[in-house]
Amino acid sequence: MTERSGQAGDATDGPVPTAPVCYRHPDRATYVRCTRCDRPICPECMREASVGHQCPECVSEGRRSVRPARTAFGGGAAGRQGYVTKTLIALNVLVMLLSIASARSGTAVAGGGLGGLMGGPTPLTDWGAVLGRATLPNGILGGVAEGQWYRLVTAMFLHYGVVHLLLNMWALWVLGRALEAALGPLRFLALYLIAGLGGNVAAYVFSDPRSATVGASTAIFGLFAAIFVIMRRLGRDTSSIVPILVINLIFTFTVPGISIAGHLGGLVTGALMALVLAYAPRMRRTVFQATGGAIIAVALLGLVLVRTAMLL
Repeated sequence: MTERSGQAGDATDGPVPTAPVCYRHPDRATYVRCTRCDRPICPECMREASVGHQCPECVSEGRRSVRPARTAFGGGAAGRQGYVTKTLIALNVLVMLLSIASARSGTAVAGGGLGGLMGGPTPLTDWGAVLGRATLPNGILGGVAEGQWYRLVTAMFLHYGVVHLLLNMWALWVLGRALEAALGPLRFLALYLIAGLGGNVAAYVFSDPRSATVGASTAIFGLFAAIFVIMRRLGRDTSSIVPILVINLIFTFTVPGISIAGHLGGLVTGALMALVLAYAPRMRRTVFQATGGAIIAVALLGLVLVRTAMLL
């Protein structure tokens, strides 16, 4: 029998297995893999997921595929931050400062109506107030009927004195944040501007063409009507809104110097715009809302044209 000499083969012979390395950091060994793409990821690249961990690329891809949150009326969730409300308040305050700076006396702050609490006109309010057709302090004939249509917009950012401003900004702060959260930033801004425009158009159409009107209250009254409509649509209690609205209406009719037409015009226009936003059908909701807003704006334009023809 022949014997063969030699060493028996070792079971551990062969290439030694190596640990996987992170696909983003090749110098780092890891045994954790992305639950979506199965690539190795190190602790620095791990992102918490509902199950396990994911790599940064899969997390980004997942975020792109998720639809952004929307409110019940189709608006963006960013409205909860109140950015539009805060911007509108800041703009009104800035314009008030410019109005005071343009004045030659202290009546820009106080000394006007309501026992001297309200301010008086300034060169800036003379320039931007709703005015039908009258001779301006500089002796020039002006007004909306004379082609100064910008007054229908600028008037909602001007105020007679600081008290006038503070009253409107307090209401905007309270109503604006709630409505912006419910509607989203763009829809809330459209509501505010169209309501303010509607109130100013009403002041132009139904008031003495020689009387000047300023104030954000045209838009504020539109917000009062809108929050009633929106809360009703959401099935919430509106019992606390009605008394406040009634008090403001009594204030409108009893205090001299307030534009009744402007307040009621803003109230009606705000209610109409809120109905469009709140009751738009879910299918093609954005198109319906945009079309409804455009129809209201065109109707207001028609009223301006008719009134202008009557004044000229």
